Amino acid sequence: MSILEKELTMKKATREGFGDEIVKQGKENKNIYVVDVDIAKSCKTTNFIKELPKQHINVGIAEQNAAGLAAGLATTGKIPFVSTYAVFGSLRMAEQIRQEVCYPNLNVKIACSHGGLTPANDGGSHQAIEDMGVLRSFPNMTVIMPADYHATRKLVEQAAITHGPMYLRFTRDKVPMIYDENEEFEIGKAKKLKEGNDIAIIANGDTVHLALEATKELEKEGISVKLLDMHTIKPLDRDAVVECVELEKIITVEDHNILNGLGSAVCEVVAEEGKGKVTRIGVQDQFGQSAPYEKLMELNGITTENIIKTAKEMLR
Repeated sequence: MSILEKELTMKKATREGFGDEIVKQGKENKNIYVVDVDIAKSCKTTNFIKELPKQHINVGIAEQNAAGLAAGLATTGKIPFVSTYAVFGSLRMAEQIRQEVCYPNLNVKIACSHGGLTPANDGGSHQAIEDMGVLRSFPNMTVIMPADYHATRKLVEQAAITHGPMYLRFTRDKVPMIYDENEEFEIGKAKKLKEGNDIAIIANGDTVHLALEATKELEKEGISVKLLDMHTIKPLDRDAVVECVELEKIITVEDHNILNGLGSAVCEVVAEEGKGKVTRIGVQDQFGQSAPYEKLMELNGITTENIIKTAKEMLR
C-alpha cells in the first residue's frame, strides 16, 4: 500500500513518541540522562523517572540552569536530553544553548514538547512559533521536527547516537500516524513521500499530514505533486530541495513563523539556484491567540484547503 492510499485514522502526540523512545534508549545506554524542569507529566518523561531514576535530574522551574547542567554532564561523557516546553527550551534558554552548548559543540539534546501552535488554549505566550528559526541560526545546532509518533521514535533513536547539539520539537496535540513502525529515517535527509512533475510541496512536523491530504486531492484533479517530509530543517537536505527547484513551483508548509523556519530555509536554496518560486504557508509573522489548535491552524491558513488553493493559483 502506498502512503497516499493509507487511511490516517490513528492519532498520537509526538511527545508520546519521545516519552516511549527515551526510556528504551536510557535502558540501552546508561549515559543517557533526562534533565527535567518540573513538567515531566506534560513532556511524557514520567515513565523514564519510574524506570531509570538514577539517570534523571529535575532542576525545578529553571530552564537556564537545566541547559548549564546538561552542558556539564556532556563534558563528562553523558548524553543529556533537556525536556521542557518548546517556547522555554528555545527562547528562555537561548543564551545558555548558544554559549554553553553550541559554542563548545557539546553533545546536548534539547527535546521540547508543545511546539508551534499546539499549546493552543494556553495562548500566544506558550506557543513556540519562532523557536526553530532562532536555534537554526546557532552554529553546530541540528534542528528537527518529526511528523508523527513513529518518526519521533526513530529520530530520537538517531539523536541518541549522533554527536552534537540538537533541538527536537514535538507536538502537544495528537497528530495522524503517517508512518509504519519499521520506517527508516536519517537526520538531514528528507523523506520523499511522492514523486511529481507539476509542483512540489515541502512540509514538516504536524503539517505533513495536511500536505499529504492536499496531495491526494490534487492528484484526483490531475495535478502531479512531489511531496517531501523535511523533518530536519538544519542541516537542510539541499539535494532534495534542488530537485524541487527543477519544477520551479514550491509550496512550503510549517507550524512556525514563516520567517526563518522551513520556508525561509527552502527560499535560501532557491535563491542560490537562481530560479523557481516559493509560496510559504505558516504563521504570518504574528503572535498566536488563545483558541483550539485546529482553529488556530485555520486562522493562519495552515490547512489542506489552503494548500490546494495555493497550488492551483501557482499553476495558473
